[in-house]
Amino acid sequence: MKTEISTSQKKSFFRKKPLYLFEQDIKKNELRKVLGKWSLTAIGIGAVIGGGIFVFTGTAAHYHAGPALALSFVIAGIGCVFAALCYSEFASMLPVEGSAYAYAYGTVGELFAWVIGWGLVLEYAMGAMTVAVSWSGYFVKLVHLLGFDIPFWLRNDPFSANIYAQQAGLEKPMFALNLPALLIVWVVTYILVKGIKEAAGANNLIVVLKVTAVLFVIIVGIFYVVPSNWHPFIPEATVITGEDGTPRQAYGWGGIVSGASAIFFAYIGFDAVSTQASEAVNPRKDIPFAIIVSLIFCTVLYLLVSIVLTGMINYKEIVGEALKAPVAYAFDKVGQTWAVYIITFAATAGLISVMLVMMLGQTRVFLSMSKDGLLPSFFHSIHPRFKTPWKSTLLVGLIVSLVAALTPIDVLGEMTSFGTLFAFAIVCIAVWLLRKREPERERPFRVPAINIIAPLGLILNTILIWQLSALSKQLAIGWLLLGLIIYFGYGRKNSHLNKIELND
Repeated sequence: MKTEISTSQKKSFFRKKPLYLFEQDIKKNELRKVLGKWSLTAIGIGAVIGGGIFVFTGTAAHYHAGPALALSFVIAGIGCVFAALCYSEFASMLPVEGSAYAYAYGTVGELFAWVIGWGLVLEYAMGAMTVAVSWSGYFVKLVHLLGFDIPFWLRNDPFSANIYAQQAGLEKPMFALNLPALLIVWVVTYILVKGIKEAAGANNLIVVLKVTAVLFVIIVGIFYVVPSNWHPFIPEATVITGEDGTPRQAYGWGGIVSGASAIFFAYIGFDAVSTQASEAVNPRKDIPFAIIVSLIFCTVLYLLVSIVLTGMINYKEIVGEALKAPVAYAFDKVGQTWAVYIITFAATAGLISVMLVMMLGQTRVFLSMSKDGLLPSFFHSIHPRFKTPWKSTLLVGLIVSLVAALTPIDVLGEMTSFGTLFAFAIVCIAVWLLRKREPERERPFRVPAINIIAPLGLILNTILIWQLSALSKQLAIGWLLLGLIIYFGYGRKNSHLNKIELND
C-alpha cells in the first residue's frame, strides 16, 4: 500500500523515505544476485580479520590494557553484538544496499540519513586508506624477508620519507610516494569493477588463508606462553607517554575501556555485509545470519589471539618495531623465526580482502544515496556487462589510492572508528524508534529484548566514541560539517522526495 507524505512533511528535515520506494528500488535492482549466506559470511569475516588483529593488538596492550587486552576485546565485541542485532533486524526488513544510511532514511529521516551516509565514508573509504598503508608495511617486510628492499622514497609518503631520511642521515628525496599502497588499491579496484562474483571468489580464498594463519598463531603460540606475563592481569592504573608523545591514562579499568576504543578498528567491517543486500540471493534471511555468525566467529578468534599474544610476550616489551607487527615479533622473540614468514605472508594477503570489502561497501552506500537523489547519478551508473557501479568504483579507487600513497595516515584509524561507532549508535536508536512507532511492521528477524539491547548499544558505542583522541573527534566532526554543507547545497534540493506525491 502506497504511503504518501504531506507538504509539511515534505519540507521537514526529518522527512522519511516511504516503504514503497524501498520496494521499488528492490524491484528495479540491476545488480547480480549471486551471494549466498556463506559467501556473505565470508565477506563479513574478510572485512573483520585484518589490520586490527595483526597491528592494533600491540598498541592496545602496551598503551592501554596490558594483559587484560582480552577484556578490551570483550567490551568492543559486546558493543558490536548489540549493533549487529539491530543491523540484522533492519536488514531483514529493508534488504537494500544502503546499510545504515538506508535504515535511517526509512525511520528517523533524511537529515539523519545523510549524516550517517556521509559518516560511513569515515568507515569505508578512510578505512580502506588505512588498510592500504598497513598492507604496504607488511608487503615491504615480506619482500625484505625474501632478500629484496624497496627504496625508502617508494615505500613512504612524502612526509614520512623526509622524516625517515632525516633519522637515517640521508638526503631528503625530491619525490616520494607509497607505491605499494597505490598499486594494491588499483588491483582491488580492478577486481571490484570486474564483478561481485569475482570479488567474492577472491575474498573467499583469502579468508581461508588468513583464518588458517590466525588458527596457526593460536595453536602454535600457546606452547610458548609464559604465565608470569599475565601477572598482574589488570595492571595498576598509571600515566604513561603515548605514541604521540603526550601523557595519557593507562591500565586499570579505564585502560581496558580505552583499549576497547583503540582496538575497535579490529571489528570494523562486519556491517559491510548489509551493503550487499541487492546482490544477495535471499537477503532477508541470509544477511542477519552472515552478520551475526561472522561477528561471533571473529570475536572468539580475537579473544584467543589476545590471550596467547600477551602470554608469549610481556606487554611492556611491545615497543618500537614490535608495535607495527606484534604477532610476528612475539614469534621471533621466542626463536620461531620461520613462523614470521607465515604470519607476514598471511597478513599481507589477508589485508587485501579487508580493502576489497571496505571499498565494496563504500560504492554501495554511494549507489543508494545516488538513487535517492542526494548524490549525482554518476554514482549509480551500472556497467552494462559487469553489472557493477563502475564509475563510482573507479572514483573511490582513485581517491583511496592517492591519499594512501601521499598522506601519512596516523589518525585515520581512529577517524574510521568514529564513523563506525557513530553509525552503530544511530542504528541502535533507529531500530528502537521504529519498533515503538510501527510495531505491526513485518520483521523476519527481531532483536530480542529490544528495550535493553538497543539502549545499551547506544550507551556503549557513545562511551567508546568519547574515548577516542581529541584530534580524531575534531577531524571527524569537521568532516560531518562538510557533509552538511554538501547536503544543503546539493542533496536536499535534488532529493527524490521532492518529487513524490503529496497528501494534503
